[in-house]
Amino acid sequence: MLDFPDLPVRSVLDDVTRALSEHGTAVLVAPPGTGKTTLVPLALAEQGLRVVVAEPRRLATRAAAERMASLLGEKIGQRVGYSVRGERRRGAETVVEVVTSGLLVRRLQSDPELSGVDVVMLDECHERHLDADLLLSLLLDARDGLRPDLQVLATSATVAAGRAAELLGAAPVLEAHARTHPVRTAYLPPARGERIESCVARAVRTALAEQDGDVLAFLPGAAEIRRVAGQLDRSDVDVLPLHGRLSHAQQDSALRVGERRRVVLATAVAESSLTVPGVRAVVDSGLSRVSRVDNRRGLAGLATVRVSAAVAEQRAGRAGRQGPGVVYRCWPEHEHSTLPAYPEPEIRTADLTRLALELACWGTPDGTALTWWDKPPAGALAAGREVLRGLGALEPSGAVTDRGRRMAELGLHPRLARALLDGRELAGVDIATEVVALLDNDALTNEIDVTTALSRLRRGAPGSDRWRREVRRLRASVQPHPGTSDRDDAALVVALAQPERLARRRGADSAVYLMASGTAVELPGNSGLRGSEWLVVAVADRAPGSAYGTVRMAAPADEELARSAAPALVTTGDEIGWADGDVRAVRIERLGAIVLSQRPIRDPNPTEVRKALLAGLRAEGLELLSWKEDARRLRQRLGFLHAALGDPWPATDDGALLSAVDHWLEPELSAARRRADLRIPAGVALRRLIPWSAAGRLDELAPDRIEVPSGSRIKVDYRDDRPALPVKLQEVFGWQHVPRIADGRVPVVLHLLSPAGRPAAVTADLGSFWRSGYQQVRAELRGRYPKHPWPEDPATATPTRRTRR
Repeated sequence: MLDFPDLPVRSVLDDVTRALSEHGTAVLVAPPGTGKTTLVPLALAEQGLRVVVAEPRRLATRAAAERMASLLGEKIGQRVGYSVRGERRRGAETVVEVVTSGLLVRRLQSDPELSGVDVVMLDECHERHLDADLLLSLLLDARDGLRPDLQVLATSATVAAGRAAELLGAAPVLEAHARTHPVRTAYLPPARGERIESCVARAVRTALAEQDGDVLAFLPGAAEIRRVAGQLDRSDVDVLPLHGRLSHAQQDSALRVGERRRVVLATAVAESSLTVPGVRAVVDSGLSRVSRVDNRRGLAGLATVRVSAAVAEQRAGRAGRQGPGVVYRCWPEHEHSTLPAYPEPEIRTADLTRLALELACWGTPDGTALTWWDKPPAGALAAGREVLRGLGALEPSGAVTDRGRRMAELGLHPRLARALLDGRELAGVDIATEVVALLDNDALTNEIDVTTALSRLRRGAPGSDRWRREVRRLRASVQPHPGTSDRDDAALVVALAQPERLARRRGADSAVYLMASGTAVELPGNSGLRGSEWLVVAVADRAPGSAYGTVRMAAPADEELARSAAPALVTTGDEIGWADGDVRAVRIERLGAIVLSQRPIRDPNPTEVRKALLAGLRAEGLELLSWKEDARRLRQRLGFLHAALGDPWPATDDGALLSAVDHWLEPELSAARRRADLRIPAGVALRRLIPWSAAGRLDELAPDRIEVPSGSRIKVDYRDDRPALPVKLQEVFGWQHVPRIADGRVPVVLHLLSPAGRPAAVTADLGSFWRSGYQQVRAELRGRYPKHPWPEDPATATPTRRTRR
């Protein structure tokens, strides 16, 4: 019997083995540091079971296997082994194998019965990585149909295990409690304008001054780790990075107790899957890097987000393993309550192209035959299937093709698999494998130019060992294609992976490029690629609020390469529309959203021209027609009658007239070909809207002019809601009532003017005005205009247009 270390999980090992034996499934909730990742698999193996442990990260996979082997006093590859993509350490006597979740998905695809496996342990399932969620769904399906005897144990570092237990068929939930010490919380938010890296470095210096032991700092990615390390130039401590893209030796040094105090700068890999010894202080940036996809802009990749409250607690707990500790949080205390409770599951936000391919290989392209922790969003899954059809991986029906199965076997994103398979033929197997290995791990370089990055890696730049291993793996997985080209073009391989990211410069001196997807991206100011008219963008992201995406890695290209790499995106079509104030009819050749060439169309389609002219009328208004004064007045009179009487009198507002162009602007509109042809006489056209049965009453119901007592015929003003008659006051002497129009329904408002034509009074009730308002007007104006009559009784006075004789 193995003498297990005295870790908290020891107390529940018998319960775990019993639960799996009786139920076939179980959930173990145990915080980091309790021994669940290492002791549970060994305990199960002691029962004669063959165990596979699925880890969400490569680093944790290898670390867990090495820890278990050390507990057995053996080397890796004996009773304990591990497998990650491109690296396998196991032998005939191996009974516990630690693998990445993605690798186990591939193994399950090729052997759905998982021959030779008794127990699958899904470690850290609370992290909700995409591969882990898919693996759980496939395992449940395999248990239901092929392997009802396969035991499944899900482990989690949080208490949110109810959903996992439900999925595993009401599985028993077991708990192991960590022995922790109190952890004090201190908040050290960034100062105004301070970058998060500077804030973390300041917090690390504070922790070193105030606390004993090592310091563990959490940062979102390798770039931030490098920048913080550059600010911690101290001779009394060892500053060690810890992330998944380091060499094995570098990772191991961060996971061992050192001779001096250490500052370990880690990504999320140290949250739960790994144990970093000696830590008494934790510095938390409050940030994490997660998969995100922007389908509208065609920018998929990693985004930096705030951590959840659950993750913040896990990070803080690292400070209390070996004694009282402290966590320094780099955000204001009042913001802590605004953190999301748990991390967003990756399946809701990530690019699902690879998931769609795995589902098609499993035989359920839409995933409906599987049981999910969270179902894949239908839109993102459909977008992934559309990409796969374009790559030749799926039939129109959604079934996987032989090419699709080959792409899945390569263990790459389908876009990279396409670049490898087609690139070996079009560019050569050497350059294809080198470029794909770089694109699959773009953190290997800080170079923007793909060609420069490859040159540095070939010369042995940092990260080149890992790059070379992946290049060798890829070369072994594909054979040189008969008739292979020796073009050796890195840009072509990138374009085969991301044809939608072929991009053309917007202007001769511009740093902004338009990608074929329609998204605009900008080169950084220090990039040597600025002279290139064409690029193929390998990596780009977009910060919130930015007008453009930012190019992180690209290769110079040209139009010939673009056409050869993305023939399916090249289209030719006639574009007839309203642009720059006139009809524009051109034949345009495009590569996606990029215009390659254009020329005028001599004889454009009349129907499309009419649509363009209508668009111009809607955009610029009916003023494009020819509006003489009588036409404007006719429009106002008809609008008045529509408001006062309704049908059959037509509405004449812009919306109504534009919706009725077939009735009043034909045949002139269909005969027009350009803006100048729209100078259609609007008055003649408007009369087509008046029903013949009502046309004879237009002047009666809405007269153009009204005769006043002086004999003058005055134009009625129909511009406002109520018709008005502007008339000199002396011309309406003797009038007892204002005239009424629209069959007597609407009184005309009199705008009474002075002899000089200036407003003097407004009334729709002459009788009342003669009795009261007139005397005030008379008193004000008779001295100014003494030659004009100002009778005391205007109701009986003689109207006149003249002065007194």
